[in-house]
Amino acid sequence: MILDATREAMVDFAGMRTWYRVTGDLDSGLTPIVIAHGGPGMAHNYLLSLSALALEGRPVIHYDQVGCGRSTHDPSRGSDFWTVALFREELANLVEALGVADRFHLLGQSWGGMLAAEFALTGPRGLRSLILSNSPASMDLWVSEANRLRADLPEDVRVSLETHEAAGTTDDPAYLAATEVFYDRHVCRVRPYPSEVQATFDQLAEDATVYRAMNGPNEFLCVGTLRTWSVVGRLGAITAPTLVLSGHFDEATPATVAPFVEEISGAQWMLFDESSHMPFVEEPDRYLEVVNEFLSRHD
Repeated sequence: MILDATREAMVDFAGMRTWYRVTGDLDSGLTPIVIAHGGPGMAHNYLLSLSALALEGRPVIHYDQVGCGRSTHDPSRGSDFWTVALFREELANLVEALGVADRFHLLGQSWGGMLAAEFALTGPRGLRSLILSNSPASMDLWVSEANRLRADLPEDVRVSLETHEAAGTTDDPAYLAATEVFYDRHVCRVRPYPSEVQATFDQLAEDATVYRAMNGPNEFLCVGTLRTWSVVGRLGAITAPTLVLSGHFDEATPATVAPFVEEISGAQWMLFDESSHMPFVEEPDRYLEVVNEFLSRHD
């Protein structure tokens, strides 16, 4: 279920504007949850099912990071502009502007979880809990596991991927078709995509500036500025209660999420048996149940 927004507006940030959406009442008495989307550069839409968290009376805040969705786009910017620090500062600006910086939960999905971990490491004063959903702790782990998952693809699919990557023709229809085979296994196993998921992929197709600069052409070929990113060895500094979520068929495999569980004191881990990278779409009722239970313990 996707609930209608209570409010949609913009927040000024570094000469740009961040679009946000609130579902519920920020003065309800329950601690609001901020949802950080993935990509980088894949707009909030695919996470809209999490608006159902507001059914319990909890305000839910979605937003589009600058460079995508309904926030400011700027394709003229080079890759040196789109940095982890930029998006970390944008998130800090958003919670201050909305008046929730003294009391909020944070859920980051995929790249959003990477961002959320970086944000938590700054020691934000009002962070009540942290949910890292389908996120790797380092891109070395992500790439290593992606290569392992690719090795299990049908031979013709592997050959197509390798041939076009070597030739630099990753926009070729044959390459894109081979990519979909990986996505069907490890990104979202619900086909056709729900409308909100398709909306995110459509927006990415219209402007992939941030995604290509920081990640690369797809989910498993990381050649962008995030290639060397890692929080491994730093995670012990996170003090917020932490829940780690991933799927059995997830591209964010157990090996990629293990450092979160091992290094963050008291971190819990939940694996969704029937899901890949989007358990909120693939097992929505169970996902909402797990998240609601965790949030209620840390309000």
